[in-house]
Amino acid sequence: MLTLAFWILAATVVFGSALAFLHLRAAKLPPWPVGALHGVAGATGLAVLIYALQGPARGVEYGVSSFGPAAAVLVALALVMGLVVLLLARLRRTSGLAIAVHSTIAVTAFVLLLAYVSFS
Repeated sequence: MLTLAFWILAATVVFGSALAFLHLRAAKLPPWPVGALHGVAGATGLAVLIYALQGPARGVEYGVSSFGPAAAVLVALALVMGLVVLLLARLRRTSGLAIAVHSTIAVTAFVLLLAYVSFS
């Protein structure tokens, strides 16, 4: 299950990168279906990750046992920030700062999850 959560969140990162590319290239918001797919994939990945974290501790011998739960918390924060970006977009007040905070939290979560999966 942990591997499934990783690959779902990896796909979410790809969708997010595509969204960032489209936003920076066109200087306008990308099509909403791509954003919706990104959000649904992120929420699904978070749910699978939370389910995968149930059970015995992993990565204790490598010192990464807290990386999984920390990644889950950060993915949840990234999801909240993504909803803030969506709200600002609906209000026609696109905020580069909100997008930057969302992407920074999400990339940090993904790197922690990568380390957790690699060393578990």
